[in-house]
Amino acid sequence: MREVLPDLLRWWQEGQTVGVGTVVATWRSAPRPAGASMLVAGDGTAVGSVSGGCVEGAVYELAQSVVEDGTPVLQRYGVSDDDAFSVGLTCGGILDVYVESISEQSFPELGEVAASIQAGEPVAVVTVVAGPADRLGRRLVLWPDRTAGSLGHARLDDAVCDDARGLLAAGRTATVHYGHDGERRGDELTLFVSSYAPPTRMLVFGAIDFAAAVARVGKFLGHAVTVCDARPVFATAKRFPDADEVIVDWPHRYLRAQADAGLVDERTIICVLTHDPKFDVPLLAVALRLPVAYVGAMGSRRTHDDRLERLREVGVTEEELARLASPIGLDLGARTPEETAISIAAEIVALRWGGAGRRLAAEDGPIHRTAAR
Repeated sequence: MREVLPDLLRWWQEGQTVGVGTVVATWRSAPRPAGASMLVAGDGTAVGSVSGGCVEGAVYELAQSVVEDGTPVLQRYGVSDDDAFSVGLTCGGILDVYVESISEQSFPELGEVAASIQAGEPVAVVTVVAGPADRLGRRLVLWPDRTAGSLGHARLDDAVCDDARGLLAAGRTATVHYGHDGERRGDELTLFVSSYAPPTRMLVFGAIDFAAAVARVGKFLGHAVTVCDARPVFATAKRFPDADEVIVDWPHRYLRAQADAGLVDERTIICVLTHDPKFDVPLLAVALRLPVAYVGAMGSRRTHDDRLERLREVGVTEEELARLASPIGLDLGARTPEETAISIAAEIVALRWGGAGRRLAAEDGPIHRTAAR
């Protein structure tokens, strides 16, 4: 939804009713993840995608129908359907698409949701996508400290708030099931929790040409990128135009301060590119003890071995050292800064989704994973 939100907000502010199809669940090799959305405006304009082209035509027609009668629909597409090839989902995947009509009347909180997303404030939207007619389409919006709307029952609202805030804290979008009154053992209601957490932070240490390329690729992947180096002559915004911020500070001191301020979490990515022991060792001694998603360090095999010994000397344990991705990146044969940045990004993506980093053409089985590691 995030990528189509500007168009949805504009049409919503104009008073239009917009058909919105959202992927709420996927199986096997579905081409788009849960949360991917497609909009159909009143004039027939289509924005976004739910399948990378496979079922857009069918969802487009269904969205127009839903706008006309106002009744939301949860539709499954996949190879198990008799009409799989007629809608074009030949990739072997299955996806559930929830199609609804959105207007100022049906979703009055949209403006506040959009403002929170733009400001980087965590917010989640919970929608009943399957269940009794009187509950279908009900929506609850929640922030870490407040809520808006209701799913139709106070106990259900309370149960969902607890669970959805946990998903929001982890930045996860998911489908959950409850009983009519919020019983966690029930499955009469299917709810889609769409989490809009702030972008994952990528902290790049070392103001070198490789860091500029990593910052560029990190920004392209949607991360909030910070470049940090203790040398002011190199750590400048002009040298790193793709970074969200450029910090002049000793790397280990900056990272420690960020962690103490609660600005480093389990999604944070740390790339150490200085390959200079006076920066690397104190920085990695901090980084490897933080509950972050990834810590990678650049350097040759010889540099890596020397770095490990220095880290052991300052008390870093073998268990902590095992978390270090070094030499950083996947074996792509990369030489240039740009190629190396792709190698690093590929390793981060592979670790996130449980990929093996091998050529798909040489592998069997599904090409998409449905859950992060």
